Amino acid sequence: MKVLAIIPARGGSKGIQKKNIIKLNEKPLIQYTIDVAKQSKKIDRIFLSSDDHEIINVSKKLGLSSNYIRPDNFASDTATATDVILDALSWLERNEDYYPDAVMLLQPTSPLRTLDDINGAIKQFTEDSKECLVSVHEMLEHPYECVYDIDENDWKYLAKQNKTATRRQDYKKNFFYINGAIYIVNVDFFKKEEVLISEESTSFYVMPHERGIDIDEYGDLKRAEFLLKEQF
Repeated sequence: MKVLAIIPARGGSKGIQKKNIIKLNEKPLIQYTIDVAKQSKKIDRIFLSSDDHEIINVSKKLGLSSNYIRPDNFASDTATATDVILDALSWLERNEDYYPDAVMLLQPTSPLRTLDDINGAIKQFTEDSKECLVSVHEMLEHPYECVYDIDENDWKYLAKQNKTATRRQDYKKNFFYINGAIYIVNVDFFKKEEVLISEESTSFYVMPHERGIDIDEYGDLKRAEFLLKEQF
């Protein structure tokens, strides 16, 4: 199976300016994803999707070069991952006659995913024969303790508690969070359905929540820095 790893890294970011190349423990954030993807023998090709020349140049110095530049209409806040993947696939077909069997989306904002995660996810995707795979980790805030629709007169639990569960240790452990570290999808299925997750055919790769951290704000960056120093 030919697996194409796409690393999406647009220049704009509201939370952290130039987030994809901000330094994390003295290395550009994107380097963690590039380095681990390059180590995997299960990935056939790594493809950078960026509109930003600074990000492209940083990636080139890290051994990831391409003539592709993401069009502006796919680099806005409203552009979706589906748009980005479809444009990358179309460009590769037109310009390099390249047709992968599956696409793995590796966002630079998940710097703590490991080689074992990447290889394990690909192995699981292949063996499960599902159309899609997404990485998840166990929720830290258990839904039994989460409420919503709070107003003066009413509120609701996010998930209904079992009456016999009186302690947190008694709670079910089957609640997971889609952390965005890894997506894999069959290319033919993706072109037809244009989704990364299918309710009918999705495999879930479970990873520790530390490795599923997503860098969205400076607090996340500090936590990732601490975890890297402690080797999580």
